[in-house]
This record gives sequence, structure tokens and C-alpha cells, in this order.
Amino acid sequence: MQRPTAEPLFLDFFYLLRKAGLPVTTREWLTFVEAMAKGLVAADLHRFYALARATLVKSEKHYDTFDQCFAHFFVGSELPVALKSALDEWLAAPIPPPQLSPEELAMLERYGLDELREMFEARMREQTERHDGGSRWIGTGGTSPFGHGGQNPQGIRVGGGGGNRSAVQVAAQRRFRDYRTDVVLDVRQLGLALRKLRRLGRDGVPEEVDIDATIDATARNAGDLEIAFRPPRHNKLKVLLLMDVGGSMDPFAQLVSRLFTAAHKATHFREFHAFYFHNCVYERVYETGRLTKGMPTVELMRWLQPQTRIIWVGDAHMAPYELTAEWGAIDHTHANPLTGLEWLKRVRAHFTHQAWLNPIQRRFWGHPTISMVSDVFPMHELTLAGLGDAIDALR
Repeated sequence: MQRPTAEPLFLDFFYLLRKAGLPVTTREWLTFVEAMAKGLVAADLHRFYALARATLVKSEKHYDTFDQCFAHFFVGSELPVALKSALDEWLAAPIPPPQLSPEELAMLERYGLDELREMFEARMREQTERHDGGSRWIGTGGTSPFGHGGQNPQGIRVGGGGGNRSAVQVAAQRRFRDYRTDVVLDVRQLGLALRKLRRLGRDGVPEEVDIDATIDATARNAGDLEIAFRPPRHNKLKVLLLMDVGGSMDPFAQLVSRLFTAAHKATHFREFHAFYFHNCVYERVYETGRLTKGMPTVELMRWLQPQTRIIWVGDAHMAPYELTAEWGAIDHTHANPLTGLEWLKRVRAHFTHQAWLNPIQRRFWGHPTISMVSDVFPMHELTLAGLGDAIDALR
């Protein structure tokens, strides 16, 4: 059966999505057109929208961009355009607001919301350059009802943050945010990301004959025998989760708990083990977050094979001597004749695949101990994108 071809109108929509950066493939587009040809949308715009998003958008991070393109193409709204860097710099550095007395503020004319909106749209059409100060144009540091960083009892704020919180409306402020790949993860997202590790359990050459695939391939080959293989069904994947607990990790306790929950619920690991440490691994790791039921680190390395995938979770933020000094563990009752950095290097040398997840944003990784730890382990942010990169590193 010949697949339907796209109408020129909808082809323009396809090109608009591609221009906006959505990775829509030709195959997905043909699936969308075929679904329309089968009458799955009838004459309902809502069903049409749902079908288009379901077939053309692969990731929820693209939903916002798709919605904007859809509204522009089918409803007629303006396609949003990114602000120029000069405008961003201007709005980010307003001039100081004028210092007005309560009497002077009371003298400023007040408008209703509808009148403010009409005046704002008129200013947008008329204004052609930057303005600071003054009482008419959109700008900063003045008494105009439009802009930010100024003084006005009510108006429409454009950019910037709320100072006196007197704005009756905020221009272009969205009530939702773009779906992003660097959002903090919930248990479901963590579980979906960890499912990618299933592929690690299928290393090696195919070992099992796939009967159904062999019959199908032989039939397609006009009766000449063609044997098809498949990876073994038994799972070889072993994962060890090592988690920093307490101290500077307390603000991230809920996030790490989500990761532990997702990993513990995962059914695609042959073996899964989890241990705790505080700030740095020394001669022991622990089965509980209270640092009880310890196991010698040397014994841990004897117990687990080098092919075990190691996922570290910690902020790597501590006093430098905890990594570099003998007897430098933060607990004064803990005697460590070897430095923490030496223990980290020993673990790194034993296991072939490791990744470190840091809940601190990358822009704050300038701390000396974070730099030292990242020199030993591949370090990634504990975000959706960071976890994906870590799993790629574990491969």
C-alpha cells in the first residue's frame, strides 16, 4: 500500500518545526500524515494537535517549542524571537531609580489595565531605541509605567526583577517554563534514565539462535538457510552505588533518595549494591546512612569484579586536608593512615567503568576538592542530561 504524501500546507509546518530546531524525521512526518489519512483527527483541532505532538515530538523537552510553532502556524500567533544580546545587557543593568517622595508618587497618573495594555502596545510600535529615565518610553530607571528599575505606582514591567512589586502585569512572563534536560530528576525520570544501562548487560558476541528470526530470514531469502542470533537473555550487569551522606550533602538528601529509590527498584541489573561514605571513602564503606555495618574498602574491591559499574554520588566539597593529609578524616575519632585521595585512586584503578554524579551545579565546581576529585573520576551534574552523559561514560 502506497503511503500518503503530505499536503503543501502541512509540509510548511514540517519545515517550520525543523527550522525551530525540533529533530523531526521524515519517517515521523510520514507516520503523522498516514494517521491523518486514516481519519484519526476528523475536524477537531484538539485531536489534530494531540496527534501531531504524539508523532512528531520525541522528548518532552521539545513540547514548549512545538506548542509555540503550532500556535504560530495554525492559530496565527507571533513566533517568539530571542532577544538580542544588547537588549539583554540593557535590561540586566538598569540605571538607578529616581528617589521620589510619596507626594511625587501620588502625582503620577494611574491607568486601568486595558488602557495600560493599549498604551504599551502603542509604545512598542513607536519606540525605536533604548531609553533610560523619563516618563513616557519603555526603559529603565524612570517614572514611565513601562519598563523596570524605576518608580511608578502601577504599570507593566518589562524584564528585570520586581522591586517595589507594584506592577499590574509583566510583559512576556510565561506561566510555564521550557522543558529542559538539566532539570532536577524525579524518581520516574531517574528510572527511565537508568534503563539505558540494560544495554551494558549484553556485551560480547551473540550466543543464542533466534528461532523466529531465523525462520523469517530464511523465508525472505527464498528458502536458503540464514541463521539469526540474539544476545543472551541472562543479565550480566552489576552496579555499585556509592553515596556521600551528611554534612554538605544534607540539602541534597531528597534528590539522592530519589536516585537510590529508582536504582533499587530497577529490575534490569543482575546485581545492585549500595554503600555510604561521608565526604570521602577511606578504609571502610558502610551499609547504612548512619555509617554502621562497615565493610573494608579492600574487601569491597575483592568482592566485586572490575567490570562492575560504579556510580558515585557526592558534592566532593570538603576541607582539602580530608583528601590530601594522612589522619585528615573529618571525624576526629577516625584514623586514616592513607589520604582520602589515595583511596579514591585505588578504587578508580580497580574498577574499569566509573562515573561521579555531583548535585552541585557545574558553575560552582571551582572548589579545590571538587577539582581534585574530578581529576580522578569523570564528573557529571546530577541532572537529566548529566545522568545520560554518565551512563554513556559507563558504557
